[in-house]
Amino acid sequence: MTVDSSPSAWFIEAAAAEPDGDEAGSAFDRLHRAFIAARAALGLALVAAQLIAHALTATLATRTLGLSAVYAAEALLLWALPPLRRGVTARSLARVSHLHWWSLIGIDLLLFGALHSLDASSVNYGALFVMPVLTAGVLCPRLLALATAAMATLALLVPELWSLLTNDVGSLRFTQVGLVGGGLFAVALLTSELAGRLAREERAARGSLAMARQQEQLSRLVIDEMQAGVLVVDRRGRVRAANPAAGKMLGEAPPLSLRGRAAWQPLVAAVERAFAEGAWPENGGDVVLLLPGGVSRSLRLRLRFTRRREQQGGEELCVLLLEDNRELLARSRQEKLAAMGRVSAGIAHEIRNPLAAIAQANALLSEDLVGSRNEQLTQMIGSNVQRLKRLVDDVMEVAPGVGPTSQPLDAAQLLRDVVEDWVRINGLAGSGRFVLQPLPADAMVLFEPEHLRRVLVNLLDNALRHASQAEGAIQLSLDAAADDPGALELVVYSAAPAIAPEIERHLFEPFFSTRSRGSGLGLYICRELCERHNGRIEYRRRRTEPEGNEFCVLMRRFHQA
Repeated sequence: MTVDSSPSAWFIEAAAAEPDGDEAGSAFDRLHRAFIAARAALGLALVAAQLIAHALTATLATRTLGLSAVYAAEALLLWALPPLRRGVTARSLARVSHLHWWSLIGIDLLLFGALHSLDASSVNYGALFVMPVLTAGVLCPRLLALATAAMATLALLVPELWSLLTNDVGSLRFTQVGLVGGGLFAVALLTSELAGRLAREERAARGSLAMARQQEQLSRLVIDEMQAGVLVVDRRGRVRAANPAAGKMLGEAPPLSLRGRAAWQPLVAAVERAFAEGAWPENGGDVVLLLPGGVSRSLRLRLRFTRRREQQGGEELCVLLLEDNRELLARSRQEKLAAMGRVSAGIAHEIRNPLAAIAQANALLSEDLVGSRNEQLTQMIGSNVQRLKRLVDDVMEVAPGVGPTSQPLDAAQLLRDVVEDWVRINGLAGSGRFVLQPLPADAMVLFEPEHLRRVLVNLLDNALRHASQAEGAIQLSLDAAADDPGALELVVYSAAPAIAPEIERHLFEPFFSTRSRGSGLGLYICRELCERHNGRIEYRRRRTEPEGNEFCVLMRRFHQA
């Protein structure tokens, strides 16, 4: 007999519906072992009952005692020896033809039916059939559970029919058998329904647990990748969780402990004050940490609580969100610069056409005013028009949306060409004031030639304006970068006083200049052009002799495949 296990066979459904049926299988194994243990206990109870009855009545029911002993032995062996129940699954118990079904349920039906038939005493063995029916209702499909209840009812009914045919017994026993059979069917139905419902709830719980684990992993991934530091702290100052960004800001990798660190006392004080007051400013507050090595770090601190004070139950935790004020300032400055760049590019674009018209009109006017006193005025107009044109070109050069045009370039050769023209134009030939250091043989970089020329000329002009008149006051060198083997470093040196800190902070900002007639775009354009080609530019003060200022341009090397 094979029973279709699809309807209400909840163990089978669980194993088939889920990618891995390990949890469903473990639940089945637990219930299977529980029923095996219950059968062993029932077998021992039957034997003990027979022996007690013999002691009280001085009569020994040999047949029932033998059947009870056989049942107890089978149940104990099945319980004590794991190899006997190896390979038991929900699918094997769903088939009456399988040995597993007979070892767990079939033997119960046969032996309990034999006890009921052979025992002529008043002992009601019909109650024993609850065990196989209950087992089938929990571990087997509903159809098989009902079939088990029907088999148990027949086992109870057959002896009564035989007694009726032979001894003319009344209908009272049939009524009792009918009630017991109905109860067995009810047990089968209710047990199967209850088991199915519990199984569905368990699957839903496992699904919720899996979803919660997925959400936890996702949240952990997001928190670990956050640039802001995150600390979860309890009332005692113990750090329950921390992300790598927080460890970087605090100068120590997680796990962390705020207590016992003098450098972190401002954080501890902020947490204690927040817990004591039950609130923290919505927009946060600043704390200054003095880290080992004399490093001072200003942090923007925002605090949030995991639960409100009025809520009952659970532990109140404080979530600290840390942001480096330097990064906040740099990000704000970048956003302002980007907005300013877009506005400036739009204005420059609108100025171009009127400026060209003015230049053309001034050229025509100057032809009619040759030799007159107004010729000087037209020359002044033309000079200022050219100045405005250069300013517009500078702004449009770094306008947003212009894509990089990097290409392989021999930086050493371009430097020689630019330096030759620049020295001649500025009258530095033979003066010894400018020195070009030996250039490397392999100087292939990824840059746009005109952009690199513009960067170099801007830096050289800047050095010329501030350098002293001494020999070697201006130097140009090109060499491999010390901290990056895949880059070349272009250095423009000038023997000049150190740049004041308040000026150094604004060196590469647009429209910032210390000269009255300067546009303030030279160094800003240099920075934008370098970043456009995956390079960078920075200022540093040379502390070794000869002291001076250095502007360093880092360019990516080009490697042929």
